[in-house]
Amino acid sequence: MTTLQVLRAADRVASPWKNGGGVTREVASSPSGAGEFDWRVSLADVASGGPFSFFEGVDRIITVVRGEGMALTVDGVETVVSERFSPFAFSGDARTDCRLLGGPLVDFNVMTRRGAVSADVRFVRTSTAVTGTTLTVVLEGAATVEGADLGPLDAALVTGEAALDVHHGVAAVVTLS
Repeated sequence: MTTLQVLRAADRVASPWKNGGGVTREVASSPSGAGEFDWRVSLADVASGGPFSFFEGVDRIITVVRGEGMALTVDGVETVVSERFSPFAFSGDARTDCRLLGGPLVDFNVMTRRGAVSADVRFVRTSTAVTGTTLTVVLEGAATVEGADLGPLDAALVTGEAALDVHHGVAAVVTLS
């Protein structure tokens, strides 16, 4: 049996970061609304560089969706994350600092509790099947999931198997296991 929950972008609340460098909008998490999540997916508006928050026992995957990108220094090693829709994985318990390459940006964040949940993140531009527990987020254009129409930044949480059709855009597909 397939279940589908549509999550509209218009219903998300922006939460400011502790360091004042941006805001985040949670797309979905489990358990929902819990401070101690097993997994969490969000979109962040990054206005300035600075240190990342520390998340002990959490694995992170970050992807630039708008803007020129950033240089992340993770435990002293710098990596340039500038290619749109190219995920970069790192440990949430690593000391991480961000330097913006060309002004504000929007990034897509996936965080999973190590040992409890893992995530696979891919970006699709065509029709595909999604299986298992999957969160699809429309980053550009529009999409349809099992007959439900999704606009820009809308999402669908699916458990089971569903057809995803992306219309002239890009969707993030996060498979959780």
